[in-house]
This record gives sequence, structure tokens and C-alpha cells, in this order.
Amino acid sequence: MDSYGDLIAADDVLLFVNAAITSTGQREFHSDAGEQRLSLDFLHAYMLGNYRDLYAGVLALDINDYNAVLIVRRLLETTNEATAGQRRSEGRLIAARLAMLPPQRVYRLFDALRRARVNNRRTRAIMRDWLSARPDLAFDAVKYRSGLKRALRHAHLAPGHAHLAPSAEELGPFVFAPLTRKRYATPLLETWRRAHYEKAALYELPFTAAEGFAAKHGIPRDVFLQRIAPRMTRLETLRLQESAHQRGATDVQADLTRMPLTRLAAYVLSLPVEDRLRRRHELTHALESAAGRAAGSHRASWGKVTAVLDDSFSAFGSAHKRRRPLAVALACHYLLAALAGDYTGLWTSGRTDALLTYPYGPTPLGRRILDALDTTPSRLVIVSDGWDNAPPGLAAEVLRIWRTRLDPERRTSIVHVNPVYDAADFDVRRLTATVPTAGIRDAEDLPPLVELAQFTEGRTGLAELSTYMDTRAARMLSGHNHEQAR
Repeated sequence: MDSYGDLIAADDVLLFVNAAITSTGQREFHSDAGEQRLSLDFLHAYMLGNYRDLYAGVLALDINDYNAVLIVRRLLETTNEATAGQRRSEGRLIAARLAMLPPQRVYRLFDALRRARVNNRRTRAIMRDWLSARPDLAFDAVKYRSGLKRALRHAHLAPGHAHLAPSAEELGPFVFAPLTRKRYATPLLETWRRAHYEKAALYELPFTAAEGFAAKHGIPRDVFLQRIAPRMTRLETLRLQESAHQRGATDVQADLTRMPLTRLAAYVLSLPVEDRLRRRHELTHALESAAGRAAGSHRASWGKVTAVLDDSFSAFGSAHKRRRPLAVALACHYLLAALAGDYTGLWTSGRTDALLTYPYGPTPLGRRILDALDTTPSRLVIVSDGWDNAPPGLAAEVLRIWRTRLDPERRTSIVHVNPVYDAADFDVRRLTATVPTAGIRDAEDLPPLVELAQFTEGRTGLAELSTYMDTRAARMLSGHNHEQAR
């Protein structure tokens, strides 16, 4: 049986996990960026100081990239405080997590370590191994040249290191003095050199590198976008399409059917209602396709599911995270429809057309939960920032009476997922202690988060939580090892 200290530790870890999933240090509807960063920095320092092993283990969970980078940095900054065993296990977790991060974030992390003068042997080894595992350093040299240059210097890596390619003869001059050579044998490096003088060459470069050359050569924007389109990633295309719609232009078209679900939901919400109506078939098909991919093997396996989805005014989020809470709710709506055998979605506004939703009005969560329970679901999922205000506290009272008097056998599974970090409480806002709450960043993470939420009910302790985290870590390390072997 867990001791009181173990129960406190489990609660601390879950509190930190919720923060690491939801907060990115940016302004939210109810708290500014300074409050978010101060609250988050305290939690990182507290966890590192009191539960170093569990703090490192959080890297294997579905936390956001911002907090994953903070954990890696703090672990590397405090290498001298770790035992030999901790350094080995942390090194494996760090390597696996870095392999999952976008390369630009990793290069920014390496630069932050350089500026903080963190240059211990473990840090240099981690940087060396990550660079050695990069699939195409020539591509990195073109797209992230300044980041790669600083990383090589900080890790004391000669470009001709045995595991780095292309060879020192190519990579070194390109990174540190790119225009001193008259020709490169590596095709991409040679293309970059030619792009300084030939307009046609720039269309063979990555979009971000080509964009600068297009401006240098004075190429009209519409001509450039049309010809560079085949070289653009899906997310680059989507970002350009978003900005094009804001300008009232249609010069970029993205293939929405392959977009990640939550990112796609955010894009849909950025469109005027008139555009959503006009493109209803296209947008609905794209959302349903993305939801099906996210559901994967869980598709149609959740039985009868009802969701209460928050589209109140606070779902607008903030200028930095515009409509983010609503995008998560919309994405969860389509994902839950794919996961359920029988699905009902209830919006707090009372709207019935999910595609046309927008943030407006108060948050009558209690009333919608009553409506949801009337459908007798086997699983009730509440997606909300937890600010129940029409009337205040009704949701908590409804859930308390349901759980303690009407359904003490827990025939209906209830979980609350919250996309917003509450800086004042160092956690996501909960509706009631009788219902588990988990933070959520992307709707795609909903199935594992529902699994994690069981630990927030206070009925399981540190031993079960540690076992769960060890299982997730083993799964992540196994996947990383498999990728390295390939």
C-alpha cells in the first residue's frame, strides 16, 4: 500500500504532467504570459529538485515540445547532480525524445545550451549522436546552417567526424565559409551555391531557403509560390494558405486530407463561416479522414460515447493561442465520432453544426452535462477549460450527485480533458474531485490521456503510476532503437 508520501508524489507528478501537456508559456484567456512562465518554471524546478527520476520519465509521455525541451535542458544543466545510473537512463530518454522533436527546436535547444555555457561531456555526446543520426546533414546545412554551425562548434565536432556526412571536404567549407568554393560535389550544396546566380536553381531548394533567394532576385510572390509548391511541406503549405485567406487571396492550395487533426481543426476555425459553408464537403471529408487516422486501431471500439464540448467565449484562447481551446474541442468531436460505435456531441452553446462553431457566450457546462447523462452513455467525455459559470458550480454538483448517488458503481465512465493551463493553481482547472481531469494539447493524444486520467482520481498511487511511466518509456525507447537500426 502506498504511503502518504507516495500519494503526494503521485499527485505532484500528475500535476506537472498536466502543466507540461497544456502550457507553452504563452498568454491564455485567464492569465498572461508572465504568469504562465513563472508558474511553469516553478513546477520544473520543483520536480527536478524532488523527483529527478520521474521528471526525466515525463519525457516519454505526451507532453508538448516546449516542455520537452525545458526538461532536456534542465537535466543537462544539472548533470553533476545525477548519479551514474541516472545519467545513463536520462541519456537514453533524452536521445529518444530529441529524435521526435522538429529539428529547428533541437537546434534552438543546442544554442540555448551554448549560451548557458553547458558543455559537459554528456551534452557533447548527446549533440554528437543526434547530429550523427540526422538523415541528411546537407539538407540541414542549407536549411539550418547557422544552427548547425553553432552546434558543431559547441560540441567540438569536426565536420569530418566519422559518422557525419557529407565529408569534411564538403560540409566544413559550406557551413563555415560557403562561398569560398567554386563547386560542391554534394548536389544540394551545389544547388544552393548556384541559386546565388541562377533563378532556376532556387526552385530545387527547401522552401525556407528558396524564399530568401526569391526576394534577392526580385521574383514576384505569386510566381515564386506557384513554382516552389512541389518543394513545400504540408504544414508550410497550410500556413501559407492561412495567410493567403487572411489577405483574401487564393494563390496557395493545401491538400487538407493529409493534415494532422488538431492543426486542421485550427485551420477550419480560421476560415469565415461563409467559406466553411461553401467548402463544407471538402472540410468535413478532411476532418473525418484525419480523425480516422488518429483513431487507428481504436476506431469504433469505445461503445456509446457522449461528449460535452465547450464553445463559450473563453474558447477563443488568446492572441498567441487564437481559438486553440476551440480547435481542440472541434478535433475531439470528430475523433470521438471515429472512436465511438454510437456518438452524440453536445456543444455548450446548443449549436448542432460543429463545422460552423465559433467562440461565443457563457459556459453552461452543468446543463449540458445533464443533457449528456440523459443519453445514457457508457463513456462521457467533457472537453472544456473548466470555467463553469452559467450558473457557477452547477457542473461540479451534477457530477458529484451522479457519481455518489446515482451511479456509484461507475457504469458510466466520465473524464474531463482540459486544453488550458491555469497558472494560478499550477494545474488545469478541475470541475470536481469525483471526476478525473487530464490536460490535453492535441486531440490526437486523447486515447492515452483517457488512460492517464485514471491516476488523477486518487485511487491509484505512485507504484501504479511509476509502472505506467516505465511502460511508456520502454515503448518510446524500443521505437527509437528500431528507427536507429533502420
